[in-house]
Amino acid sequence: MPPSRNTSSHPAFFILLGIPGLENTQFWIAFPFCVMYVVAIVGIITILHIIQTDHNLYEPMYLFLGMLAITDLVLSSSTQPKMLAILWFHVHEIEYHACLIQMFFIHTFSSVESGVLMAMALDRYVAICFPLRHSSILTTSVVVKLGAVVMVRGLLWVSPFCFMISRMPFCPNMVIPQSYCEHMAVLKLVCADTRINRGYGLFVVFFVVGFDMMVIGISYVMILRAVLQLPSGEARFKAFGTCASHICVILALYIPALFTFLTHRFGHQVPQMVHIMFANVYLLVPPHAQPHHLWS
Repeated sequence: MPPSRNTSSHPAFFILLGIPGLENTQFWIAFPFCVMYVVAIVGIITILHIIQTDHNLYEPMYLFLGMLAITDLVLSSSTQPKMLAILWFHVHEIEYHACLIQMFFIHTFSSVESGVLMAMALDRYVAICFPLRHSSILTTSVVVKLGAVVMVRGLLWVSPFCFMISRMPFCPNMVIPQSYCEHMAVLKLVCADTRINRGYGLFVVFFVVGFDMMVIGISYVMILRAVLQLPSGEARFKAFGTCASHICVILALYIPALFTFLTHRFGHQVPQMVHIMFANVYLLVPPHAQPHHLWS
């Protein structure tokens, strides 16, 4: 729709509602989210400390795990403190640029997390299918370069989101019916044609997630073939065990992420509070699954 006379090209702030439909219980709902956030932060810091202090863990799997821990630390810390402030202290306003920065961090590091999981799947594939060449193929230098590529990919794909939205006019309605700033939620407040933004968003999601899931799927098909050819049942069980925690984290990331993405665009009949609860699960559950990687 065309911009109206009341349109503000640069609103001073947005209003984050929190969890619509649960206003009377938001204060109590915040407690389990707070506990999950604290546990996640403590777990992530513990993982990073163990990896840093134990030089025996300077291996590809643990270096990727460290990258995943940092990514989850940024993701959860970019949303949870503000959400708790909304639910406990009714601090619903978020400054315009702060909203764009939060949106940038959420989408950039979601892409990075997906890329790191893809790299971990490649590491498991090399470790199981080419065990004698694992250390020569995935050197520390290669691992660092993979991490840098994943990070740059996220920056390059997500930056246009914020740039395009920052140049668009907004309607007078500044209310975002959830607890954080997300691309589609902010885009719904724009008083202009958003087809290019929506099309670009779909392209990025299907390209990034589609490519990562394809690589992960192919890696595990090859791993399954290699494991089933092992002569010993004990060896097969051990090989499956090294991949089980990784698969759990993949499911914990992609299931709520895809649910959130699809309901934003197509699930107009899904209650808003269900969408928000899944979104917060997506931001908090993967960090809780990480310790299993360390001890697997």
